[in-house]
Amino acid sequence: MICVLAYYYPEIAFHEKVFTRAPQVRTYLITICPRMVNNPCRSQSLVLCSKCQKTESAYHRAYSGEYLCQRCFMHSIEDKAAKTIARYSMIKYGDKVAVGVSGGKDSLSLLYVLKMLFDKHPNNGNELVAVTIDEGITGYRDESLQIVKEYCAKLGVENKMLSYKSLFGIDMDEAMVLRPSEKMSSCSMCGTFRRRAIDIAAETVGADVVATAHNMDDQLQTFMINLLAGDVERIGWIYPSPVQYASGMKKIKPFIEIYEYEIAFYALQREIPFQSEECPYMNESIRTDLREFFNKLEKEHAGIKHNAYNSMMKISRTLRSTSDVESKKCLGCGRASTGDVCSVCKTIDVLTSNKQI
Repeated sequence: MICVLAYYYPEIAFHEKVFTRAPQVRTYLITICPRMVNNPCRSQSLVLCSKCQKTESAYHRAYSGEYLCQRCFMHSIEDKAAKTIARYSMIKYGDKVAVGVSGGKDSLSLLYVLKMLFDKHPNNGNELVAVTIDEGITGYRDESLQIVKEYCAKLGVENKMLSYKSLFGIDMDEAMVLRPSEKMSSCSMCGTFRRRAIDIAAETVGADVVATAHNMDDQLQTFMINLLAGDVERIGWIYPSPVQYASGMKKIKPFIEIYEYEIAFYALQREIPFQSEECPYMNESIRTDLREFFNKLEKEHAGIKHNAYNSMMKISRTLRSTSDVESKKCLGCGRASTGDVCSVCKTIDVLTSNKQI
């Protein structure tokens, strides 16, 4: 088994016992994309956990120098998410939280962590519901939708599903055909629709809070995308404090201070089923290049993502405190917008009228 893993992940080595616990874990580790996990415990000799000092370590957290056993590693992820929620006052007593769940490792892990936290503190009166969006990507979405349905049933969490087709009259496969040019990227269209769809789904279930599973890597990439595109004003909205809409609903990101590959490893250890196949349209975005860039830097200079994240937070906090964007109502759909027409209505108009951009 270790030989197989070494073929897929030549730069890493796991402790053998981590993989002998359950056959299904071995399957996921073979099929998961190599970029997701790149820093488990490299030492082949026995190293005790830095936390409990009792159990053999299963993971080496290079940026902190810690060696963690399976149990302490999982607790560290859950504690980090809980501290992020508390630090930025993301969830209050009695809040109903809608989690955007796609079927990937991040969103299903977030659903599990929030379910665990809510169950641990039942007197807080919080409710949890999963909202799932079907983008309409043939051969890709069906698997993840089934995974979400089954996992929500296992956790006893309500699942609300909406589709691009039902909300906007168009799905992603159709959008890719109708777009006037590749300048209108798949990720740009999908991101615009997805944000609106999740908001609508959360509203339909009466949620007070929308939680998305954006991780530290996502935030670093978004920062660079906005910087390179000249959208400096948007950098202010990356700051972790909840974004509150005029309706009073808030949007939060509890995983914002956790590395992507640590969430992947967490999902594997918790035996959380997830879709490892990536979106067939993902490579059109510069985000993929930035992901590889940051991963390469982190591999050669452990902790550089943390340093970059801390610097990004300082810039984002300053820009957010000085931002004074007037909220308007979109002339097309009537929802909140920074301009006369929102990005969703603009995108739909371009796609349906096939205008050149």
